[in-house]
Amino acid sequence: MSVVAILGAGTIGGALAHKLAERNRVGEVRLIDPTRNIATAKALDIQQTAPLSQFATRVVTGGIDAVVGATVVVVADPANRPNNRWPKEAALHLLDEVGQLASCAPIVCAGTSDGPLIASAVHQLGIDRRRIFGTAPAAMVSGLRALVALEADVSPRDVAIHIIGAPPAHTVVPWSSATICGYRLEKSLSANQLKKLRSYVDKLWPPGPYTLASVTTLVVETLTLGSLKRAFSCFIASESHATTHALSVYATLSTIGICAVIEPRLTQIERVQLENAVSKI
Repeated sequence: MSVVAILGAGTIGGALAHKLAERNRVGEVRLIDPTRNIATAKALDIQQTAPLSQFATRVVTGGIDAVVGATVVVVADPANRPNNRWPKEAALHLLDEVGQLASCAPIVCAGTSDGPLIASAVHQLGIDRRRIFGTAPAAMVSGLRALVALEADVSPRDVAIHIIGAPPAHTVVPWSSATICGYRLEKSLSANQLKKLRSYVDKLWPPGPYTLASVTTLVVETLTLGSLKRAFSCFIASESHATTHALSVYATLSTIGICAVIEPRLTQIERVQLENAVSKI
């Protein structure tokens, strides 16, 4: 039975637990939060919708030891913090405990500000950089696909695009390798449309909590179901210890976490933009 442990019963954590339960592809969701009564109330509320949504996934609560046996651990947002962020030291302490209690489970960071946390977990705590990564870039890509689809008058499913670099300050979009219905995006849209889309990129950050929860749901299912072959834009720690932020890469996932990083085809201008982005973090 696949088990997903969610650290934090805030807006993202609650939405993620609900979506995972409704999709009925994991056996159990464990909501873990210092404010136990909020986590318990959300878990009960979700569980009571089971007869209506017809799912069998169990939603329960527990302490940090509930990560033991988890197939995937997700770092979401705490229920009692006004800014929906774990304090850095508290988050690192949680990850240190997770690293000891669930030594093999991949760790998915669902927040928009988790880039530095991911880098610290790898370089300070020694967690394998393939095992811990963030999903916020994939949420940003979802918004970008929606905007491209509106310009092209197609379904977002027909748009293939991703982001690299270091969002939000140094986001690089490989427009030259993006496609619409299998055709090059740059050939499918006018110069004015491309200019408009480029102006929208920075405004797509930060993604909202429900977009973050939706993307993280797909990532968790990919990690737990193993047979799925999906690639996402993800935050991953740089190999350099001097880097204090994670980089956005396009990567395929497996049951252990990051399986392979897909190197994008870049124009010379895009390559320079990426090098500049990396040098500034």
